[in-house]
Amino acid sequence: MTPVEDIIGPGVASTLPELFEERVRQSSEDCAYRFFDALNGVWTDCSWNAMARDVRRCQTALATEKLKAGDKVAIMARNSRYWVMFDQAALSLGLVVVPVYTEDRANNVAYILEHAEVKLFVIGGEEQWQTVRENMTGLPKLKRIVSIAECEKPGDKRLTSLGNWLPVEGEQVNRPTIGPDDLATIVYTSGTTGRSKGVMLSHRNILSNCASGLQVFPVDKKHVYLSFLPLSHTLERTVGYYLPMMAGATVAHARGIPELARDLLVIKPHGFISVPRIYERVYAKIKENLSVKPAWVRSLFYLAVDVGWQRFEYRQGRRKRPLLLFMWPLLKRLVADKITQRLGGNLQVAVSGGAALSTEISKVFVGLGVPIYQGYGLTEASPIISTNTPDNNIPNSIGKALPGIEVRIGEDDELFARGDNIMLGYWKNQQATDEVIDADGWLATGDKARIEDGYIYITGRIKDIIVLANGEKVSPVDMEQAIASDTLFEQAMVIGESRPYLVVLAVLNKHQWRKVAGDNGVTVDIEKNGAAEKLLLERLSGCLHDFPGYAQVYRITCTDEPWSVENGLLTPTLKMKRKEISKRYAREIEQMYEGHTD
Repeated sequence: MTPVEDIIGPGVASTLPELFEERVRQSSEDCAYRFFDALNGVWTDCSWNAMARDVRRCQTALATEKLKAGDKVAIMARNSRYWVMFDQAALSLGLVVVPVYTEDRANNVAYILEHAEVKLFVIGGEEQWQTVRENMTGLPKLKRIVSIAECEKPGDKRLTSLGNWLPVEGEQVNRPTIGPDDLATIVYTSGTTGRSKGVMLSHRNILSNCASGLQVFPVDKKHVYLSFLPLSHTLERTVGYYLPMMAGATVAHARGIPELARDLLVIKPHGFISVPRIYERVYAKIKENLSVKPAWVRSLFYLAVDVGWQRFEYRQGRRKRPLLLFMWPLLKRLVADKITQRLGGNLQVAVSGGAALSTEISKVFVGLGVPIYQGYGLTEASPIISTNTPDNNIPNSIGKALPGIEVRIGEDDELFARGDNIMLGYWKNQQATDEVIDADGWLATGDKARIEDGYIYITGRIKDIIVLANGEKVSPVDMEQAIASDTLFEQAMVIGESRPYLVVLAVLNKHQWRKVAGDNGVTVDIEKNGAAEKLLLERLSGCLHDFPGYAQVYRITCTDEPWSVENGLLTPTLKMKRKEISKRYAREIEQMYEGHTD
């Protein structure tokens, strides 16, 4: 575990700005953040002292805006030390920070700014400004927009650049008294249906979650963590920003997903946080590369995975010593090391959260020595409720509840959680708050689960279960994960609520489909192509062989257009918007059921 003397716990710092100030005091000249200096093409370190000076400058600038405690400041920028600077300066003045996804749609950004009554809005630069500028009218409470990078044609008197807004030196400013139970942030959940709800989190909520995490995960002051999930995602913000600050570790801000592979090689991180989609992409690339290799190479790879997995289970105390364990040093050198070196070679903790990671993908990475720990949580829980740990890792579970967090199974097998990490409620929505938090403080997660020996297993969503016309129930998420194990399918959505049978909408990997179609003598054009649909259904059947007979898929429709945040079919956290996808492809869905008679 993390050395106790390095941790700044809630007993020392009861608010987020106190945490920052105490870390500056204890680690003034240590590296706080590492960032890529694009102008000079080098990675640069920033000390805690340097961060404190920038925070003071930002406090001074915020004070000139005549904001008062409780006012809202929104941040729509990529991960950087500037994000931290604005966050810490605002929190220290009693302001409430509202994170906004940089890839969010303009109308949703405008809704958040209006609903949260934001008075100052921070954007990253020209890209964000061009996204939101037309929606900035009709926001009378928004008084100032600050762009970190210069914008070419502002066209709005409220917009100024960071260079013009920040003073050269910071001054001492009057600061209000802030308590641990005061509102620190409003995080708008990336809802898959309807308008987002604003989750209200206090300083205590977040700090308690960090402290609980440090009781079960080893984080050293010498460790470097790579931050690439957006800081608007509560998982990254809590675990990839506040938690390393509590432990004194360094955070390197990645340049973006396109440069992630190179950044991993340069930074050589000890840990990072990701959603399953990133691991799925890496896995798909591995499988694609293997598909063109000789048979002996593929056999060697899967032997390494199998022996590595047996070794993992043995080290976890769940099986006897494997007979083939003697082969591991050779397999590690020939296979596993090539994978772990691509991740920097120092990786000790790779957290997967936000959605379920398939057991197949977990087994491959864990077997090859990539220490993936699947956890579980909600924005409403700050966000972590449970996690696997180095000493207790069952990849197909979501681990045990963190210290200080209670869990129980309620009606309809729903998982409930209670602790200091549970939100204050939804901003301006008491009815929604009362629907998910009962009088005793238990949060209804909306997920079905079972608990065995303290380990929690998610078994489905309360609202995402498909009930077929014959009454049979299936979990679309489980089926979609199984389909995603085939690299031919980039994305897939299972449909069948109140229908006679299941159908699938899918986005194909174009390169893979051309090869598969060519190998089977089928034309690439899928529309009204019975042979192509038959071939695709056979591939689906292979993915779904472990599911019951009634979970068979009878029709499939494919599209070339990927589902993305930009076209409104994914949330900013890359979850499918099932309702929107169903609307977009309503005609195609109906065609898959045409001609059916009960």
